[in-house]
Amino acid sequence: MTPDGDELFSEDDVEPFADTDAAASAGAPINLTVEARAHGWRLDHYLSRLFPNHSRAQLQRIIEAGGVQLNGMPPRSSRRLRVNDRLDVTLTDAERPGIEPEDLPLQILYEDDHMVIVNKAAGMVVHPGRGSSKGTLAAALQYHFNQLSDTAGRLRPGIVHRLDRDTTGVIVIARDNQVHQKISRQFEQREVRKEYRAIVRGVPELASDYIRTFMCVHPRVREKMMVCPAGGNAREAVTFYRLAESFDRCALVDLHPRTGRTHQLRVHMQHIATPIVADRLYIGTTELRQSDILQTPRPVPGTPQDAADILIARQALHAFRLTLRHPVSGQEMTFEAPLPDDFQRTLDFLRKQPRKPRT
Repeated sequence: MTPDGDELFSEDDVEPFADTDAAASAGAPINLTVEARAHGWRLDHYLSRLFPNHSRAQLQRIIEAGGVQLNGMPPRSSRRLRVNDRLDVTLTDAERPGIEPEDLPLQILYEDDHMVIVNKAAGMVVHPGRGSSKGTLAAALQYHFNQLSDTAGRLRPGIVHRLDRDTTGVIVIARDNQVHQKISRQFEQREVRKEYRAIVRGVPELASDYIRTFMCVHPRVREKMMVCPAGGNAREAVTFYRLAESFDRCALVDLHPRTGRTHQLRVHMQHIATPIVADRLYIGTTELRQSDILQTPRPVPGTPQDAADILIARQALHAFRLTLRHPVSGQEMTFEAPLPDDFQRTLDFLRKQPRKPRT
């Protein structure tokens, strides 16, 4: 969570809890009971997750106007919730408009009448947000598919879970609300198995291990997460990693998150002193270059040699494989996304370099 209690979205964060916006749009009162996983959340944050078509500012105005009752009393927006708190909500603010479809290319890994599996491209935000209203996966889905779930709201058609902007790979899309709820439940109950691949700086000391920590928002840089002691707003985060291939200055690792915290894999790799390469937020560099590996001077900026020197210009993290049960047949299914070109190009270059023996 952020310092004021806002939970940031994780690399595999499941979308909002229930299909509440449909009733809310008609001005009908909504009666809610706070569930265990929302214990300690701010009221306005909780409502923004339940009603994604309303902004936080809209919801705060509704609370101030008396549109929300908490256990029969008018609360403040900052009120911390407890398990089994009773909420009565009447939304009067207008919804934000739906998302505008955009003809953007999508790589479809699997499609049937119930769900779609997409290989998300680097640089594509999953759904509109602050500073990212165009070029989103949600807009592309709206263009390419006539029917998608709206459980998560009109701005998140079909979106069950998320990946970071620069993380590529497998993402699951629901085509109706019943399917959405069934898949979401698998994520929430940690039944979905996920495997990521990452290129990291340095080589982990152990060939495989569990990283088990607590995480919270960085006290000075709001968009960053960090490892921290247990207690307060800290949440447990668990990742299993396996060293797949080692090079002179880098390594390829397989990452299996057991929890789905914000930036969990990026933070955990940094925690064991092998951060993911080209991770602007966590190591301050935006690219990995051939000259970095060879330890030679960089080419003159702006030249063709300079462009050719860049191996990858984003965090080298790829959601490679995902296994879940089909929401209708119940059959276990596994989906794989091929490594993107920049990721593969980096590996090809690393494999050509001589390797020094580890001491």
